Amino acid sequence: MKGVYIHIPFCKSICSYCDFCKVFYDSKWAKQYLQRLNDEIDNYYMGEEIKSIYIGGGTPSCLSLESLEYLLNLTKKFAKMKNIEFTFECNLEDLNLNLLKLLKFYNVTRLSIGIQSFQPHLLNLMGRNHTFKDAKEKIALARSLGFNNINLDLMYGFYNETFDDLRKDLKLYLKLKPDHISAYSLQLEDHTLLKVNNIPSLLADDEAFMYEIIVDCLIRNGYNHYEVSNFAKKGKESVHNLTYWNNEEYYGFGLSASGYIDKVRYTNTKSFFSYLKGNYRLEEKILSKQEIMDNEIMLGLRKIKGINQKEFKEKYQIDLKEAYPITPLLKNKELKQKKEYIFIPEDKLYVMNEILLKMI
Repeated sequence: MKGVYIHIPFCKSICSYCDFCKVFYDSKWAKQYLQRLNDEIDNYYMGEEIKSIYIGGGTPSCLSLESLEYLLNLTKKFAKMKNIEFTFECNLEDLNLNLLKLLKFYNVTRLSIGIQSFQPHLLNLMGRNHTFKDAKEKIALARSLGFNNINLDLMYGFYNETFDDLRKDLKLYLKLKPDHISAYSLQLEDHTLLKVNNIPSLLADDEAFMYEIIVDCLIRNGYNHYEVSNFAKKGKESVHNLTYWNNEEYYGFGLSASGYIDKVRYTNTKSFFSYLKGNYRLEEKILSKQEIMDNEIMLGLRKIKGINQKEFKEKYQIDLKEAYPITPLLKNKELKQKKEYIFIPEDKLYVMNEILLKMI
């Protein structure tokens, strides 16, 4: 079974921190784009059973209802497993009764809402405009229609954010009772408005302490910290994202989307007009066994429980401890072992890249 990611690049406004592939929404361009998306799926999807669909962006919810119905109809092309997880990304300002009814009709099972923060000065910096009242009303509406798996995105690590700001945000998020929270630190990427305007970074130690605040708060409030940046109520871990972290195969459709099928990692073009001409793939690479194993390490150690040694050997016919310098890292406590699992301890997660560099 595989996952499917579909990228919708349109946005009504561009957030100051965003470096994802996006363009301003235009109904004519959206119609052409969705037609090419249809063709790409027809060209590349091989009929396998699909366990998860994730429609992201960009802002998929900014599409007109007519375009959304066309998009959602495309998902009928996939052979879906019975209990498929079907996630749709949306912004608060787009959520309304008609949109939610349409998503429900097409069997969307999970909403991922990009809130990021409720603090006015942080929202102003991001170029966002919503309130806690908006979130409370829209989430209540979604719940009333039967959406019982809702993720909220939380962003932290702004130069003008205090520890108290973060604690206030966490308190408000918990009042909304989301099933899942994804918490990401701000990355000042090239070509974003924040980077162009020379917005400073938060001190690394302060950012690390914010991460500790988040982890401690969410664990105390009943969330399973199952991946570096992700927290879920019992049974609400993201099936789609676990496909990535388990190094399993998935399709990526749409502008700039990436996929991993039959040992080939590929990335689609980031050129909107090239995509409209049907030139989908930018690059493809057949991975060697070593590269696949390295990906297993880099992705698998993002999971809090880590990598199962028995499963690793079954996959690659080699012991994990023979393939990588695990033993010295266990001795200096940069890695830990619990039964069959090798994992990065909680107090080292924020420096996991340094540990990975010692392994690969």
